[in-house]
Amino acid sequence: MIARVALELIGVERHYSQGDSALKILTGADFSLHGGETVALVAPSGTGKSTLLHIAGLLERPDGGDVKVNGVSCADLSDDRRTAIRRSEIGFVYQFHHLLPEFSALENVMMPQLIAGLGKAEARERAAALLDYMRIAHRADHRPSELSGGEQQRVAIARAVANAPLALLADEPTGNLDPDTAGYVFEALKALVRQSGLAALIATHNLHLANLMDRRVTIEDGKVVEL
Repeated sequence: MIARVALELIGVERHYSQGDSALKILTGADFSLHGGETVALVAPSGTGKSTLLHIAGLLERPDGGDVKVNGVSCADLSDDRRTAIRRSEIGFVYQFHHLLPEFSALENVMMPQLIAGLGKAEARERAAALLDYMRIAHRADHRPSELSGGEQQRVAIARAVANAPLALLADEPTGNLDPDTAGYVFEALKALVRQSGLAALIATHNLHLANLMDRRVTIEDGKVVEL
């Protein structure tokens, strides 16, 4: 059975003004991300990886083309509607975890659920379950400053999927970690994808981790191509 298309880019164009000329970053880029798969986005700096992730995550509007999330066209949606879809359907993980320093690991994972309107008891229960799944439940009451880099990133992943999004977009999520810790974090993420049916697009320079994913893509001449 073919998994649903969680996220799709169709003919996406993006360019920036550079003096009197236009710097073309994406030129008719097409890409599909299916539920339950991990896809590595591997490309040199400056080729548009972050731009692609921002457009896919509805953080930035393309100059042309469309982004569909769970089959819903987002090209002509209002900013409020795009924000609502982004909050409910897309999770983000960055190289720097951006955890809230004054809150515990558990509270950081509860936060997006509370913002979404979930009750405190249910948010706490789900947050605890996610931290357990990421094998960091024993550090639930610790603040970010008391956690190692790998522990912080696992909390960040748990927070990103706390509202059960369809897609997870990650920009160098293991870039600041040593190889052993990076592998540990990635295996936890991969297990989460398999268990939940989440779709994950992960930008990385780590070729070893990229080779462990289901597919690998890059950006060439402004288009997304399979490796």
